[in-house]
Amino acid sequence: MTRRAVIVAGPLACALALAGCQQETAAPEPVRPVQSVLLEADHADDVVAVGVIEPRYKTNLGFRVLGRLTARPVYVGDIVSEGQTVGIVDSTALELAVRAAKGQLAKAEAQFATVRATEERQRTLITTDATTKQTLDNAEQARAGAEATVAHEQANLTKAIEQLGYSQIKADFAGVVTAVGAEVGQVVSPGQSVVTIARPDVREAVVDIGEEFPLPLEVGLPFTVSLQLLPSVQAEGRIREIAPQADPMTRLRRVRIALSNPPDNFRLGATVTAKLDKHQGTILRLPASAVLVKGGANFVWTVDQRDSTALLQEIQLVAEQAGVRVTGGLAPGARVVTAGIHSLKQGQRVRIEQDEKP
Repeated sequence: MTRRAVIVAGPLACALALAGCQQETAAPEPVRPVQSVLLEADHADDVVAVGVIEPRYKTNLGFRVLGRLTARPVYVGDIVSEGQTVGIVDSTALELAVRAAKGQLAKAEAQFATVRATEERQRTLITTDATTKQTLDNAEQARAGAEATVAHEQANLTKAIEQLGYSQIKADFAGVVTAVGAEVGQVVSPGQSVVTIARPDVREAVVDIGEEFPLPLEVGLPFTVSLQLLPSVQAEGRIREIAPQADPMTRLRRVRIALSNPPDNFRLGATVTAKLDKHQGTILRLPASAVLVKGGANFVWTVDQRDSTALLQEIQLVAEQAGVRVTGGLAPGARVVTAGIHSLKQGQRVRIEQDEKP
């Protein structure tokens, strides 16, 4: 081959090689098969919990002493005022104890008067050497002992009078009687509930919610509570208290919903239904495998339905036991890739293999 041919062939080969590299670089990304899920909304406001209206504050009143119930002037549904007597037990033994304590105090005071007078005489006689210092010391000691006895008997009398007051139970606040635990003639023990009084001004809805509830239960979750017989009568409320564990028989958890300005129709014992607030009604869920974490933010790959390309989209979420709940960044109807999310590229064409359940 001539030198001229060699000079021409060299640049030609380089050009062909460069063209091959450009063609290889410009080759499109292969279509990638992926698994995906079509995001559908769960309507949480369709779930209804049934419960009753109960008072937030109530107390069980009982006696502090053993006795036979002689009077219980209130019944279920009665309105009572603060300080009103709602129960009385036989106080004969307590009254006798007060009399005995008064007698013991009078005896102690008489003895104290005697020894005090004796001490004064001995103190006068010691100035004329008509008695001994030992006798005066004994008189002073007797006076101090009698004084202590008087103080002791006074304390016993105060205790007896206080226990006499235990023969009656009085309402600590104005309210309504919701239950009675003893009848007249019955012997009641100390601490046994005789009357239950509730404050009707502060009411709340008490409902039982199962494990199928679409949202995790948390304090402050808003609800709309309505009367079961009159659904148009409603009140807004938020969860105030959640039972720490479910009932072992029913697997339901007791939830207390504090009501904001409940209407008068929300009487104690009324049956109500509780539904999630309408702003909490749409729930979007995804499997945890669909979430890609980058730089402290959460992303998912969505599939453009028009040209089947993958698009990276940032979302807001709340972690749950069975996956994640989307709180922002996605709308119902979006198709989200659930497998192979770490190997996709922006704008890459994908092929839908099968759907998964969220």
